[in-house]
Amino acid sequence: MKLNLTILLLLSTLTVFAQKKKAQKPTTPAKTETPKKWDINAPSGFGWNWKDVNFTTDEGTWLNLDLSPDGKTIVFDMLGDIYTMPIAGGKATPLRSGIAWEVQPRFSPDGKRISFTSDAGGGDNIWLMDADGKNPSQLTKEDFRLLNNAVWVDNQYLIARKHFTSGRSLGAGEMWMYHVTGGSGLQLTERKNDQQDVNEPCVSPDGRYVYFSEDMYPGGFFQYNKDPNNQIYVIRRYDRQEGKIEDVLTGPGGACRPQISNDGTKLAFIRRVRTQSVLWVADLKTGQEYPIFDQLSKDQQEAWAIFGAYPGFDWMPTDNEIVIYGLGKIWRVPVMLGAEKPAKAVEIPFSLDVKMKVAETVRPKQKAFEEEMEVKVMRNAVTTPDGSLLVFNVLGQLWAKPLLDSNIKAQPFPIKWLMGAEFSYKDDFEFEPSFSFDSKKMLCVSWNDENMGAIWRWDFPIITEGMIRADMPGKGEFVKLTTSPGIYRTPSFSPDGKWIVFVKEGGNEHQGFAHCKEPGIYLMPADGSAEPKLVTPQGEYPQFSADGKRIFYQKGGYLFGSLVKSVESVDLNGQNKQEHFETVFPQWTPLA
Repeated sequence: MKLNLTILLLLSTLTVFAQKKKAQKPTTPAKTETPKKWDINAPSGFGWNWKDVNFTTDEGTWLNLDLSPDGKTIVFDMLGDIYTMPIAGGKATPLRSGIAWEVQPRFSPDGKRISFTSDAGGGDNIWLMDADGKNPSQLTKEDFRLLNNAVWVDNQYLIARKHFTSGRSLGAGEMWMYHVTGGSGLQLTERKNDQQDVNEPCVSPDGRYVYFSEDMYPGGFFQYNKDPNNQIYVIRRYDRQEGKIEDVLTGPGGACRPQISNDGTKLAFIRRVRTQSVLWVADLKTGQEYPIFDQLSKDQQEAWAIFGAYPGFDWMPTDNEIVIYGLGKIWRVPVMLGAEKPAKAVEIPFSLDVKMKVAETVRPKQKAFEEEMEVKVMRNAVTTPDGSLLVFNVLGQLWAKPLLDSNIKAQPFPIKWLMGAEFSYKDDFEFEPSFSFDSKKMLCVSWNDENMGAIWRWDFPIITEGMIRADMPGKGEFVKLTTSPGIYRTPSFSPDGKWIVFVKEGGNEHQGFAHCKEPGIYLMPADGSAEPKLVTPQGEYPQFSADGKRIFYQKGGYLFGSLVKSVESVDLNGQNKQEHFETVFPQWTPLA
């Protein structure tokens, strides 16, 4: 009987529990809205203030163009839109327009499709469309190493240039091949570094060779002062059958934007001649090179040629003419190699109606002057040996902050809460302060672009326990110790305060080389009563030993320079050198 009662109580409890569970309303998961996909041609958000810009023009800038295989149609880009027109010229018809930037159109060998570079997908990638502009589709899907300058190998494959960057450079490239159905692609060439560009591919008619331009300027990195009449770019070719690369066109003026003829026997390219970019044709059988047209716009061999050093162009099907952009126009240039009087180029007239949307320029309000500003960088911070004062450099000026009274803000020299005396030295920048061992004097270096540098000493009262010490004889003014201009660095007191040691530099490209003879570490009296004496011609960061009888210094450069840093010392006459230790400065390692 007790057992049955227990079972009944248990069943009752379960029934009540089940009823309560049933009575509870089921929880509905919160709805999550799918973020709207970004559309470059219809960007969301506020503040664009779009305005329609419409005009008609018969010239353009930096027009990449290509010819249909039958030579009857030109396709070209202008202002990020793609147009087509008959070879005879006339009114151009837009194939692609909108906010997206779309350039570098190229016909497929059968003339049925056009490849082009577009950022409509969020970054520069290769797209395909029918020859009439219909059925556009994104071929490559790169979201970091972007692509441009696609050319057709045949009707199934394309080769494009993949763009690489480094911490200081905008351009290097590799050649990659893609099938028209997409995919991750096949790498053909490997970049030699991340700073010298490889670009502008074109493919031989049989598909075996990939011609391209490459920055071969000496040095192994991008340089801003290249000489285009020496040689920057050269034209090379990759053999897809043997996997090797060889130089094809080199020499003064360089060579860029290769374009192979339809029969594969001639190669057109751009070369700099003095200040003019010139269209040349090379006979690949004989090796002879001929200039044929000089009415071109300036190429970009010295610059970041991310989209190529010159706009794309093409040969007529008969290989007796080249159609190319130059000086705002499109030209048919006869190819008559070796002729005494080459035929004159003929302009292909065109006009087009530009219809664009332009966003309002963002114009942030800039205050020319503010009473206060937030300082982002503080340099050369040092404290007095007695711990009463902090001195540091901000905006080229020395500032001081008492450490024993937090209510006093940092102030520039002259420090009015110390002396109230005016500071006669105001025109130069001040750097690298250091204190005497008794905290009664301070050294610093100065710089002025006209007067160059100097070393200064300042004698000042010291705050101790929040009180100004009245036993100091200082006048609160800087005393100039050096009499000759120079580039001076890191002065330091001897323990007894009677001597100072400092570095005189040998000059550099931004401060000049005047008054920089006999660089090295110098010694002079702290009162400036005698001229500085050269102690040793090498070394940085000099300081005295504890007994003041030797001068220690570092070798290997202030921060960069040699990876090997060492510490040496000499006596006050620069003799009895001792090598104490050396270490290898840690190399910079890129973050993963």
